[in-house]
Amino acid sequence: MNAAVVESYTRSPHYASFTDPVAQTGERLVKVLAAGLHPIVKSLANGTHYGSTGQFPFIPGVDGVGQFEDGSTAYFGAARPPFGTFAEYSLARTDLLVQLPDGLDPTAAAAMANPGMSSWVALKERAKFLQGESVLVLGATGVAGQLSLEIAKRLGARHIIAVGRHIDGDAMKELGADSVITLGQDQETLVKSLREELDRNGVDVILDYLWGQPAEMVFQAIAQKGLDHAAPRLRFIQIGNSAGATLTLPAATLRSSGVEVLGSGFGSASLQQIQLAIGEFFASASERPFAMKFRAAPLKDVEKLWNEPAEGTRLVFQP
Repeated sequence: MNAAVVESYTRSPHYASFTDPVAQTGERLVKVLAAGLHPIVKSLANGTHYGSTGQFPFIPGVDGVGQFEDGSTAYFGAARPPFGTFAEYSLARTDLLVQLPDGLDPTAAAAMANPGMSSWVALKERAKFLQGESVLVLGATGVAGQLSLEIAKRLGARHIIAVGRHIDGDAMKELGADSVITLGQDQETLVKSLREELDRNGVDVILDYLWGQPAEMVFQAIAQKGLDHAAPRLRFIQIGNSAGATLTLPAATLRSSGVEVLGSGFGSASLQQIQLAIGEFFASASERPFAMKFRAAPLKDVEKLWNEPAEGTRLVFQP
């Protein structure tokens, strides 16, 4: 079969022939219809993700929408390496299949499942979000960040704060944000803006797609001074690290505030939680479409398009 093939962490995947997959126990052979180029796909392919194994060659892609031998169509998660979803055929885990609701386009489903799941799981499973709570999205201008604004609004957030670089306030508010903060300010002004927003709206949950220095500024804003305060509970959910893999976190920030730092991703959330989240997200999308941008491209162009800037649009490959 034809597939995108990764032979080195230093080279983009290229279109080539690859061994046909054969289903084993707990797997189903699937004809891939569409698979999204998500940040996790890139980081697994360049070796920077914690799930990278260092074993070559392999096919990238963690999920997709495909057709099975009985003619049914479903969203699926890739079963095992070296068979990813950027191929004509893949192996689907039988415990990670989600039927598409009527009217939900397969390409749209492949584009939105991963970014939609990221905030849906973070809010409902990791943060145990309650209707009426306030949410701050750190990294609101990316595909997943933009989608998280809509998701938080649909789940009943009382107040939503969008934080990001080159941020378009009007566009963010159309997606559900009530307040907007730009990361383009000097650090002192940024921390002041964040602290004022935290104080004014009593933020309950922070969804962090950036980590690195932007998250450091948020933690500075969270930190409390004095001995006579009782800090409210605040759940900081770490989802992505596009601004840096590490940061400096003073111990006093944790001791002086009510912040709880939790991760959300494969490993911290179970496959059952992820499957449930995707099903709920798809149901919401079929009732009322999300304003997510995506574009489809043939898989044979994978090497040419691999490093193109996302610019708020999710790329979906079709074999």
